[in-house]
Amino acid sequence: MHVHILGICGTFMGSLAVLAKQLGYRVTGSDIGVYPPMSTQLERAGIELIEGFDIDQLEMKPDQIIVGNVMTRGHAVIEEMLERKLELISGPQWLAQHVLGDRWVLAVAGTHGKTTTASMLAWILEYAGLKPGFLIGGAVNNFDFSARLGETPFFVIEADEYDTAFFDKRSKFIHYSPRTLILNNLEFDHADIFRDLEDVQRQFKHLLKLMPASAKMIINADDENLATLHQESQWCEQEFFAAESVAVETQGWQLQTPSNDAGLVNHDALSFTLDGKAYAGELAQPGQHNKMNALAAMAAARHVGVTPDIALDALKEFRGVRRRMEIKGVHHGVSVYDDFAHHPTAIRCTIEAFRERRSEKSGRLIVVLEPRSNSMQMGVHKDQLRGSLSAADHCFVFDNGALQWSLTDIFKDSKVVIENDIDNLLQSVIGLLHSGDNVLILSNGGFQGFCGRLCELLSKADSVHK
Repeated sequence: MHVHILGICGTFMGSLAVLAKQLGYRVTGSDIGVYPPMSTQLERAGIELIEGFDIDQLEMKPDQIIVGNVMTRGHAVIEEMLERKLELISGPQWLAQHVLGDRWVLAVAGTHGKTTTASMLAWILEYAGLKPGFLIGGAVNNFDFSARLGETPFFVIEADEYDTAFFDKRSKFIHYSPRTLILNNLEFDHADIFRDLEDVQRQFKHLLKLMPASAKMIINADDENLATLHQESQWCEQEFFAAESVAVETQGWQLQTPSNDAGLVNHDALSFTLDGKAYAGELAQPGQHNKMNALAAMAAARHVGVTPDIALDALKEFRGVRRRMEIKGVHHGVSVYDDFAHHPTAIRCTIEAFRERRSEKSGRLIVVLEPRSNSMQMGVHKDQLRGSLSAADHCFVFDNGALQWSLTDIFKDSKVVIENDIDNLLQSVIGLLHSGDNVLILSNGGFQGFCGRLCELLSKADSVHK
């Protein structure tokens, strides 16, 4: 069987392509503007890529064409498919039909932390010997690929609320039929498809209505926007996890503040109580948000029989996800990190997590941000952006020309430097750096190769400021 995927280089569609390849199908795909890590993964999987969306690719006569949600009316290949009355099938629908039908699906939903939490969960199950299948929207350092079929009924999936396709405006997760569902958090995002928070919540309510009575929901008790959801969804079992300051229901997971022998907070430790019993372990990923992600993953793993003790042992060996505070190089004492954060909440949490792990003696934190997401371009989160960056020592923001609002208005009377030329941005950042500094690059796209170019220029430089 020959499967051809339109829009193959997105994180979801690229992972789907890997699953189709593992099923034994011939897999080809097309896209525009590819960049690592997904392009690299597809090459390693032996999947043929075609640049662009010309109608010529239909002459391969694939048995099935999967249409990614990057595709819209107006693309030549879509118009030709409609003229020929070729079948339109979305990635989530194809996944449901070919992979998920008889699986125990463990889905991770929410605005933030889906990739990391799903990666933690898949690794915990793997460590426990359950050999799960999974589809994750990122490159997980513990696995060779971001997706695999697995050898048991268990299948972990990052359950995105974004719409399915131009011909199916339901959220992707409607197709997944989870038996275990993590609700990590909920904020307004994706303003290009949702009107407001209530509109987002409506899609989550649709998902919950499809869950069988034997299913379990694992819910962040800290999040007020999730409260109305679980109050209206009493059909299946519910379990809660929360930070130390928030009360949880019985059977809840309660995060604790760990201390070392000197009474100081040990930021590397993960400490919590469950049903009145105390547990402690290690977590290499910094920040309160990652500790909450870990609680959610452990709760989901317990639903399929993995004890908290085994889960904690697994998390000691969890090596994270690429582009999640990923160290890209150290040159002349300057450390360069790459991160996918693009929503103000994610930006703030990432900077705070970095601060948590770095003392003042470790050098300054210089943040370089590309506000690139659709919601950012529309200005939905612009008023939160300045506050989300406030913990950085210095900050540069790149104006890529797509913003429908003024960066200057938001950052007036601040020390934030705004640049609209990538070469000028590189030189401005390099000119500021001292040995011992940390550069944190934030973007949900390729950022015109900024991270790699910065590392290359630093490596070739004779020195930086002492």
